[in-house]
Amino acid sequence: MISHGAVVAREYGIPAVAGVEEATTRLRTGQRIRVDGENGLVAVLDR
Repeated sequence: MISHGAVVAREYGIPAVAGVEEATTRLRTGQRIRVDGENGLVAVLDR
């Protein structure tokens, strides 16, 4: 499955991360993360 945001990012050449499995259950409100769109990585900064 591909999201609208991922399609738009690809068309404009903007690095993006989409379809991260279980992101809504693993990440909490206020938690700091680092998103590396060029490599497709999401790193949690606050544990």
